[in-house]
Amino acid sequence: MAQRAGSADLPLHGGKVPKWLGDRMTRLGAVMCEAIVHHYGRDELLRRLSHPFWFQSFGAVMGMDWHSSGITTSVIGALKRGLSPRAAELGIHVCGGRGSHSRKTPSELATIGDKVGIDGDRLANISRLVAKVDSAAVQDGFDLYLHGFIVTDDGNWVVVQQGMNGATRLARRYHWLSEGLTSFVDSPHAAIEGRGKGEIINLADRRAAPSRQVQLDLLRSMGPDRIVREVAALEADGCPLPKAREAPQPMLPHLIMPAHHDVRESDIVMRRLHGNIAAAADRGPTDFEQLLMVPGVGARTVKALAMVAEVVHGAPCRFSDPARFSLAHGGKDRHPFPVPLKVYDETIKVLKSAVQAGKLGREEELLALKRLDEQSLRLERYVTGPDLKEIVAGEFEQSAQFGGRSVFGWERARGTDE
Repeated sequence: MAQRAGSADLPLHGGKVPKWLGDRMTRLGAVMCEAIVHHYGRDELLRRLSHPFWFQSFGAVMGMDWHSSGITTSVIGALKRGLSPRAAELGIHVCGGRGSHSRKTPSELATIGDKVGIDGDRLANISRLVAKVDSAAVQDGFDLYLHGFIVTDDGNWVVVQQGMNGATRLARRYHWLSEGLTSFVDSPHAAIEGRGKGEIINLADRRAAPSRQVQLDLLRSMGPDRIVREVAALEADGCPLPKAREAPQPMLPHLIMPAHHDVRESDIVMRRLHGNIAAAADRGPTDFEQLLMVPGVGARTVKALAMVAEVVHGAPCRFSDPARFSLAHGGKDRHPFPVPLKVYDETIKVLKSAVQAGKLGREEELLALKRLDEQSLRLERYVTGPDLKEIVAGEFEQSAQFGGRSVFGWERARGTDE
């Protein structure tokens, strides 16, 4: 049975992803997915996407606002653009999206089914049912506006959809995974992200099975009109409706995404960050100069690659601090620092080189990335380093040199006229 894996607050943010970042997110997201499929297979990629902590870290390492709801839209969009041209090769298809794109999901799935020989009509019905569960069976105050459906040639799938609550300026993301799923109405979610808002109606909870059955029995025996009259009579007499007295649902791990936009030390597990930095310094000269030989790759790119390698190879427990991954390529709104485009482009170049070599049976470059992640894990046990303010200040100091850019424009070298 797929289980809910956790929850997180996702502040609503306005604005659009600029083209210069969206294009890079498309390329980086696609090649990272290729690396995961190469090492671990398609089903493992679906498992990662169904994990809310990993999903948020994935978006952060690509330069999106590390804590906001915009990660959901931008990641689904980037994967759809980046993986669609590789669909025949990888056997992975990304459907849906935001707004009108979400409503096209059933027809997209039917087309894919005809093309690859899976039951597209069944998948289309699953898409509709999943959306109905999270909009009708789970009544938590969030209105769905995004529905992403990712399916493999084997018919396995993951759904990531998101709702918003305009009054509270919060979003909630719902994750579904086909693996182990036996019921669409009996605790089916792989995860639901969002702050608890008090008591809600959740008819998709397994403890609501008696309620679902009673509702069906009432509908058959009384009909909808009589039910409405009976409820109105009860309320008029001041009779409170009965409340369930079953044991509370077991606590789930929570990823609390704060409202503040800046990245603070409280948002990061610093020993992990110091491990990333130290591993880059330790493995960089050994592996990247001798194995990858990609022109222009410097120490700063190796630091970014250490965090990218962790997203590709890291265990689920290592994504409790998504803010840390924003230190790979910054953020479009200058938090924690402007996106270093030269570093970003070098990261994509290294990963593409490694994946292409891996397809030809030359695993050295991909294994170099894996060793970088393994070294981070070893070093974080005892290594120390600068505090976050010092790290961020250093990034701003070199931002112009690294091609720093944000939605506010290009960064100028320190000391020059604005």
